[in-house]
Amino acid sequence: MARRALKLASLAAAASGIYLYGNKFLDPNDFGVVRVGRAIATTAVITYDYLTSLRSVPYGSEEYDFLKSQVHLRSAERLRELCCANRGTFIKVGQHLGALDYLLPEEYTRTLKVLHSQAPQSTRQEIEQVIREDLGKEIKELFVSFEDTPLGAASLAQVHKAVLQDGTTVAVKIQHPKVQAQSSKDILLMEVLLLVVKQIFPDFEFMWLVEEAKKNLPLELDFLNEGRNAEKVAHMLKNFDFLKVPRIYWELSTKRVLLMEFMEGGQVNDRAYMERNGINVNEISRNLGKLYSEMIFVNGFVHCDPHPGNVLVKKCPTSGKAHIILLDHGLYQVLSESFRMDYCRLWQALIKADMKRVQKYSRRLGAGDLYPLFACMLTARSWESVNRGIDRSPVSASEDVEIRSNAAAYLPQITQLLNNVPRQMLLLLKTNDLLRGIESALHTRASASSFLNMSRCCVRAVSMYQRSKSHSLYRRAQISLTEALSLWQINLYELFLWLKGSQLGNWVIALLSWMHHSTY
Repeated sequence: MARRALKLASLAAAASGIYLYGNKFLDPNDFGVVRVGRAIATTAVITYDYLTSLRSVPYGSEEYDFLKSQVHLRSAERLRELCCANRGTFIKVGQHLGALDYLLPEEYTRTLKVLHSQAPQSTRQEIEQVIREDLGKEIKELFVSFEDTPLGAASLAQVHKAVLQDGTTVAVKIQHPKVQAQSSKDILLMEVLLLVVKQIFPDFEFMWLVEEAKKNLPLELDFLNEGRNAEKVAHMLKNFDFLKVPRIYWELSTKRVLLMEFMEGGQVNDRAYMERNGINVNEISRNLGKLYSEMIFVNGFVHCDPHPGNVLVKKCPTSGKAHIILLDHGLYQVLSESFRMDYCRLWQALIKADMKRVQKYSRRLGAGDLYPLFACMLTARSWESVNRGIDRSPVSASEDVEIRSNAAAYLPQITQLLNNVPRQMLLLLKTNDLLRGIESALHTRASASSFLNMSRCCVRAVSMYQRSKSHSLYRRAQISLTEALSLWQINLYELFLWLKGSQLGNWVIALLSWMHHSTY
């Protein structure tokens, strides 16, 4: 009897396995035991590799550095494979790590960057299911046409082009159906694994990554929150006529479906696209800097996912002006007033190479004795360049290599800093690195104009704060006068730089030189 029961159970298990394998609506990746097992196995293999590969090699030797780079690369590739297999939250966290250029070893950032283009796609049936559940209608009832192939797929959602019944072309952002249910379990799993790794490697300080995911993922999974963010930033930056933010169709939007105005253009890091379409690369870089300086220093409300797929450029056919299109408004960082003022003053000190104030405000932002490293992380410049003045010279190829190699050499100190600084700083560091990646692709990195725009915003932000705290009319007038003089000095310096680099400037300098020599 027992043997017969065992035989029946075996047949049932085999039949179930065949059914699950053949059923295209069921995916083994959806089962918790598969996802957990895969994550535990990958973590164990990576940990074992680090423990054994470097054990018998003298620390600091060339062989040690070479082997460590190889271990970094193997581990990054294993991590990438885990993210691609488990999808959803794992890809989101992997993308975050891939964006931390100059903060993590290059082997990790270079390997994990590809996750931006390897996100999974939901099937047509899954898309129909989400729309049916959230909007109560079939796709054919809502749209005249709906493109099956998504315009883009990300870790949490994908976007389709569609046409409404009235003929309006729209972009429809639809959340992957399983992400919501899996996200909280995935974060808990990551937290447990990171705690275990920390017991083995005490210098391993990556709990900040889990804390950020816990805080930000629920916000990113709420598309109504994304819609509100889009409207807020469009209103906040309405004075920038070059900025375009898609309009939201609220009547057809839910927590998992977001209907937006359809906008298209080239990616902001595509220099060839800009040259083909007659778009001034320097102007785009300058305007992008203006946008983010305004968001960070003046408003304290920052779009924190400016990877190239979320920032498009397009030349307006009627006016001929180049527009910047800002997409994906799910992730914003709200900066407290005290943090924003300290951050403003730190950047002012960095631009002026005022080392005493760099130390003072770095310490106030949690850097402690690691303030030199913190200054290098913020600026992605060497300590020598920070001391000399980051606006004095562009980044050289050798300096860029030095910064990237230091990210590997000082990894324990960097992770310690990331654990100590305010949580608001973490997304700003990611944003800084994404923006620097765009500037590097456009060959506009560390241009003087970007620092001048930052200086203007810092001056305005500090003056606005001081006026808000002053009850004296005379004191407010004094602050406004100081602000006007500071802005005038910046404008004068910008004019000098323009003359210095222009043909007219060369003629003026040649004329002055001739006049000087003719008097003797």
